Amino acid sequence: MSTSAEQCFHTDEPCASSVSHISDALYVLGGKWKLALIFAISESPKRFGELQKILEGIGPKMLAKDLKELELNEFIVRKVYEGTPPRIVYEATPYSASLARVLFELKDWGMKHRETIRASMRRHQ
Repeated sequence: MSTSAEQCFHTDEPCASSVSHISDALYVLGGKWKLALIFAISESPKRFGELQKILEGIGPKMLAKDLKELELNEFIVRKVYEGTPPRIVYEATPYSASLARVLFELKDWGMKHRETIRASMRRHQ
């Protein structure tokens, strides 16, 4: 483990308190889709159907549930524009920007992990 990584994990804060903070974050952001939703909406405002296309495999009930929870936790806002039918767009809030570093680190780690697994599979063939 590098010195900077050790500094991140080994602080003066008691371990139990750190675990509690991580649990709090996972309670709000946990699940398969929430971080990906925030990332997608942060790129630009999206409609429900656009989000379903981007997040292949998410069902409409799960998408609606996660969008509602993200709205309650002030990561996104739901804007309704007049018309027939009304147009509903989901936009990132300034608060969602507080996750930018986390999201980009996860994206980079996911990319590296995928390459690690692919290399491992090639070695074992």
